[in-house]
Amino acid sequence: MICLRLWREAPTERRLASGLVLLLACLVMVLMTGKSDAENLPPLKIVAFGTSLTARGGWQPGLQTRLSACLQRSVKVESVAKSGETSTWALTQLDRVVAEQPDIILIELYANDATLHRFVSLAQSRRNIADILDQLHQRLPRARIILMAMNPFSGLRGLIRPFVGSYISAHQAEARKRGLEFIDYRPDWERLTPDDLAAAIPDGAHPRPEVASKIIVPQLARHIAGRDCGE
Repeated sequence: MICLRLWREAPTERRLASGLVLLLACLVMVLMTGKSDAENLPPLKIVAFGTSLTARGGWQPGLQTRLSACLQRSVKVESVAKSGETSTWALTQLDRVVAEQPDIILIELYANDATLHRFVSLAQSRRNIADILDQLHQRLPRARIILMAMNPFSGLRGLIRPFVGSYISAHQAEARKRGLEFIDYRPDWERLTPDDLAAAIPDGAHPRPEVASKIIVPQLARHIAGRDCGE
């Protein structure tokens, strides 16, 4: 609007010449303003909330870098996660998640619930995740909540989780009931050859960080920021 007013106020005989100059000046102003606005945005805050698949995952730095490049905005990924813990533990950690005031919360809390020796029944796990989702939505109504199914288990780690698929399905059902998002990385892991999968997850549960980043980051970044961000 400023550029248009200046052009109208210019003498008629000078409008053609001045118009070209003003056009170039206005383009520069628009580009500079857009850049300034992007730079002034607060960091996009993400909390990854989960088990050792998050605590030892190693995919968070890659996600931070990828999203920052895609969004042209600072991105900060924090973790509230602990190896060996269950959704029962997670219920005691909600204050920590809320304190971060995240824009996005990534959740994986089924893996240890599904182990036979921790005695978290399928019904209890489902009640826990429902309570977690309801509390987070109530306390962080603007946050985007994304549940995730991580990598497959094998060997002894798989044997102690004979019904892990049912736990994942229960958590997914609670997410869908609330209109929340769900991402399943298992199909991407299962596209690896048996030898490559065994090398990528040598203990049958915890992927090597560099491989986890290659599997998780593109899909998650694409899901958060759009198709082009995963390329």
